[in-house]
Amino acid sequence: MIRRLYDWTLSLAGRKNALTLLAIVAFVESSIFPIPPDVLILPMVLAAREKAWKIAAVATVASVLGGLAGYAIGLFLFEAVGQPLVSFYGYTEDFTQFQALYQEWGAWIVFGAGLTPFPFKVITIASGVVALNPVVFVVAAILARGLRFYLVAALLWKYGPQIRSFIEKRLGLVTLLAFLLLIGGFAAIRLVN
Repeated sequence: MIRRLYDWTLSLAGRKNALTLLAIVAFVESSIFPIPPDVLILPMVLAAREKAWKIAAVATVASVLGGLAGYAIGLFLFEAVGQPLVSFYGYTEDFTQFQALYQEWGAWIVFGAGLTPFPFKVITIASGVVALNPVVFVVAAILARGLRFYLVAALLWKYGPQIRSFIEKRLGLVTLLAFLLLIGGFAAIRLVN
C-alpha cells in the first residue's frame, strides 16, 4: 500500500498542475492542514530535478502566505473567542506574561518551528494570538521556510538518484520515520499545552 501511495505521489509530481497542488498543500499546512509540503517536494524534485529551485520557491511563498492566514486566525479568533475565555478563567495576568515572553523570543520561535517537523500552523496561529510584530513574523517565516525547502531541494538536486534509490529500497523505513516525526510534532504540542 505504501508503495502504491509513493508511486501515485510521484505521478502527481509529473503533472502539469503539480506546482499548484504543492502551493495549496504548503499554504494550508501553515494554517490548518497536518500534512507537510515535503511530502510533495520530495517526489516533485526527484521527478524533475531541473525544477528544484522553482519547487522550493513555490513551497516557500505559499507556506509564508499560509502562515499569514494562520496569523490572522490567531489574531481575529482570539479577540472574539479566546480573550473572553482567558478573562473568564482568570488567566489575564498569566497570558500577559506569556505574551511578553513570546514578543521577546517570537522571531526565534517562528524560525525554529519553520525549520523543524513541528507543526508550523501552531506557531503561526500562536503568533497571531500574541500579536507578534507582523514584520518580524514574516521575516522569520521567510528565512526558516526558505532555508528548509531550499535545503531539501538542494540535497535532492545534488543527490537525487542516490536518494531516490535509498527511498525506494527503504520505503517502509522512510515512511515510518516520517510518521514518527509527525507524531513527535503532535506530542510536542501536547507537552507545551
